[in-house]
Amino acid sequence: MMFSKILIANRGEIACRVIKSARAMGIATVAVYSDADRNAVHVEMADEAVHIGPPPANQSYLIAEKIIEACKQTGAEAVHPGYGFLSERASFCEALEKEGIAFIGPKVKAIEAMGDKITSKKIAAEAGVSTVPGHMGLIDDETHAAKIAAEIGYPVMIKASAGGGGKGMRIAWNDAEAREGFSRSKSEAASSFGDDRIFIEKFIEEPRHIEIQLIADSHGNTIYLGERECSIQRRNQKVVEEAPSPFLDEATRKAMGEQSVALAKAVDYQSAGTVEFIVDKHRNFYFLEMNTRLQVEHPVTELITGIDLVEQMIRVAAGEKLPFTQTDVKLTGWAVESRLYAEDPYRNFLPSIGRLTRYRPPQEGTSDEGITIRNDTGVTEGSEISMFYDPMVAKLCTHAPTRLAAVDAMADALDRFEVEGIGHNLPFLSALMQHPRWREGRLSTGFIAEEYPDGFAPVPPNDATIERFAIAALLLSHILGERNAQISGARFSQAEKRAHEDKVVRIAGREITGHIDDTDDVFMVRLPGREPLAVTTDWTPGARLAIFDIDGETNAIKVEPADAGWRLRQLGVDVRVQVFSPRVAELARLMKEKVAPDTSSLLLCPMPGLIVSIAVNEGDEVQEGQTLAVVEAMKMENVLKAERKGVVSQIPVKPGDSLAVDEIIMEFAK
Repeated sequence: MMFSKILIANRGEIACRVIKSARAMGIATVAVYSDADRNAVHVEMADEAVHIGPPPANQSYLIAEKIIEACKQTGAEAVHPGYGFLSERASFCEALEKEGIAFIGPKVKAIEAMGDKITSKKIAAEAGVSTVPGHMGLIDDETHAAKIAAEIGYPVMIKASAGGGGKGMRIAWNDAEAREGFSRSKSEAASSFGDDRIFIEKFIEEPRHIEIQLIADSHGNTIYLGERECSIQRRNQKVVEEAPSPFLDEATRKAMGEQSVALAKAVDYQSAGTVEFIVDKHRNFYFLEMNTRLQVEHPVTELITGIDLVEQMIRVAAGEKLPFTQTDVKLTGWAVESRLYAEDPYRNFLPSIGRLTRYRPPQEGTSDEGITIRNDTGVTEGSEISMFYDPMVAKLCTHAPTRLAAVDAMADALDRFEVEGIGHNLPFLSALMQHPRWREGRLSTGFIAEEYPDGFAPVPPNDATIERFAIAALLLSHILGERNAQISGARFSQAEKRAHEDKVVRIAGREITGHIDDTDDVFMVRLPGREPLAVTTDWTPGARLAIFDIDGETNAIKVEPADAGWRLRQLGVDVRVQVFSPRVAELARLMKEKVAPDTSSLLLCPMPGLIVSIAVNEGDEVQEGQTLAVVEAMKMENVLKAERKGVVSQIPVKPGDSLAVDEIIMEFAK
């Protein structure tokens, strides 16, 4: 019998996602929230909401007793755990079962077997699934870890047995990195999962990360729903996913799907689940892990199959049979998902917190050309991005008949996505959609490290972009000048004259003289050596997004007022453009540029976070590459190392201190 009310034991976008499917099924929903989420979107969306504690997850969302009490208080018959938090904790499933509350997920046996990476690899091998060489036993200490790693052969992957989401995971290329990686992984695993067991396996170079989506019911039916490619990762955290994979052929897809089904049947799996593989350049695939929950990237599978995975999870938990068979599953078109993170790509993707002063996603829906835009999110304009939870803000998805059409649709959607108030990775995602290697599908999990070894920087504008931005800046300044001219008398004639005179655009070290004529209610832009171009725009002064039609080509450009001009952003290009009258341009050439302050003798906190440890003392001489401190932010530990040799002169902070971005951690003698 179908449930009448379910509780979602999670927060943010996944809680909102579950509520949407439950609402469509006519099922009432209950949200839970911490102090930090009192005004969150998922709380507003649900039919009821129950407060469960202070902001830290280990005092609220991770306490099973509080979730169960909320069920009793509201009469919820079942719990959907989303992902993360309690979603893969067998003890939580057992506790619900004792109280007669259904768990919308697999049974305890499957969670225990697959939730432990060491046990799951043994079961996978017994089920005939390809596995990676490694050490599945317990590891005593750092020295033991280095010995095991050397025996397997570098490079190796050090992973938390109970881990997930990239936490408790390190790659080591030598003994020193194995020792430090073991220590850091063990610490992260203990704080994130309450389980500090670690295992080590061979790291396959140039791997692709491809996973199979499963759905299984309690009547013996297990079906695979194609694959997802998740190779675009940073620090083992997925950034962009797509379905299907541009690399697999039908034979490999079938083999991976059938092995995944065999593994699921070996543990009597029920509900939605994902079997993750690493795939080498010869399409050899090896079992990585099984996630006994809904994956973050499930929307791309839904878009290419037309199957609502959340709905099927609820129906399976209620005892229903799957309404389709393996032969019914058809993969149609291509889908891409971009994860919008609260992290600054210009500061090596360091976490960012703050209030969303502007949050305007592109419009969702399907166009006449068959392009679908979907945005799964749990925030709105004015929401607070907290240091206590995962930095993911939204998941923007596009679906189209072909891969390149989906990628181009994503590029346009990202440029139309307005986010202000926090650092975010939209510029990086936008640039990635234009990267030749991405567009060709030549991927590996090392893509970001290989293509951006020195971190991400704005894409340099080429000649076409410079001209496009110059035209945009001319038009923006012209429209603003026209508005300023909407007053009477002599001031009107002076402002009108200024609006229609020649302008000098300074961009990327170049100067371009241009003129706009709008006497016939059409903007005609004249540039040196070019025929006049007809340009239209929807921009009005104050808007932060402008859609330009330049000679028949549509462009979405983000607009921000800047000194004597504009900051313009599109497709990963981020430049300041100044617009002067000819006389002011002459004077501007005489101005000296401001020199940035010297911070070379300071170690600054790169993100808002908590000081976990300080590895040196005042007066110590440190060497290049030596660990100085560890800062925890958004559930990840970040090791700060010395950039050069020096002597520590002052350490004004101590472990346990919470620091703001750019706050001083230590000073060095000059």
